[in-house]
Amino acid sequence: MTVKDWADEDKPRERLLSQGKKQLTDAELLAILMRTGVPGKSVVELAKEILVSTGNSLVALSRLDYSQLRTFKGMAGAKAATLMAALELGWRMHSEAGNSPECIINDSLALFNYLLPTLADLDHEEFWVVFLNNRNKVLGRQRISVGGQSDTAVDARVLYRAAIEAKATAIAVAHNHPSGTLKPSSNDRALTKRLKEAGDLLGIKMIEHIIIAIGPNNAPNYFSFSDEGLM
Repeated sequence: MTVKDWADEDKPRERLLSQGKKQLTDAELLAILMRTGVPGKSVVELAKEILVSTGNSLVALSRLDYSQLRTFKGMAGAKAATLMAALELGWRMHSEAGNSPECIINDSLALFNYLLPTLADLDHEEFWVVFLNNRNKVLGRQRISVGGQSDTAVDARVLYRAAIEAKATAIAVAHNHPSGTLKPSSNDRALTKRLKEAGDLLGIKMIEHIIIAIGPNNAPNYFSFSDEGLM
């Protein structure tokens, strides 16, 4: 029996229209995006199979690339692309919520929420800087470097040149650990010290450095150098 043969009240799209989107499971919402299943497996069953493979985590699902999605039978090009696009829109919606005209970065949690959608689902390291005024209002942000799976090189001259051009009086920086560990490396500690000292010389205060990672339980989390007294 395919979804077409189900009673209307059991079909995901019909249930969404009649009962509202909040009543649908994650699998049913994915099924609406995917539209069709494969012989012997309904679209809802296919959606459940994909979710089970990620521990029923939408965060983990968002980290699957095109080739990984294609390993599931029935996930043709259009289906995989649609799923990836929908999950990316979810991250961007989260990012938009934190990018209000009056966004203020006063602590590590605010910085985490601001940069989470940018760094959370990457399979490589990136280093970002957020430019702030004297009230810690966000003036903008910029990616400073892109690295591999375990590190990324950061040039302090490039970072502070960008801060000066943005007319920032303070900055907050962050990078991600694709491995999932939040423990800072010796290089992370040395970099934090070097950037802080360079900022002090230029009169640009570095208020925070965080590491963002998705742990074994697929929950995004962060490590704060400031909170841990390492700045």
